[in-house]
Amino acid sequence: MALNREDIVHIAKLARLALSEDEIARYQTELSKILDYIGELQKVDTTEVEATAQVTGLTNRVANDVVVPVDDDTRQRLVDAFPEREGDYLKVKTVFE
Repeated sequence: MALNREDIVHIAKLARLALSEDEIARYQTELSKILDYIGELQKVDTTEVEATAQVTGLTNRVANDVVVPVDDDTRQRLVDAFPEREGDYLKVKTVFE
């Protein structure tokens, strides 16, 4: 599947990437090859292959969240040490525009 320049520019915009003209040309070629390879893999008959999500036998072990009370003195020292704040609210950089 050959991607054109506009496809690459659109993908870069979705990923919030600024690409140079050289990068656009390189990714156009590389992503097209990747999609061609995926097309080849889709031709493989997998009807007899059992679905697999995990092959190592490992399992995730997640600890329960535990609320630990913080005394007022500790809380105030943390708030005082924070670089930017409004009252008791801590100011952080914007994540979304």
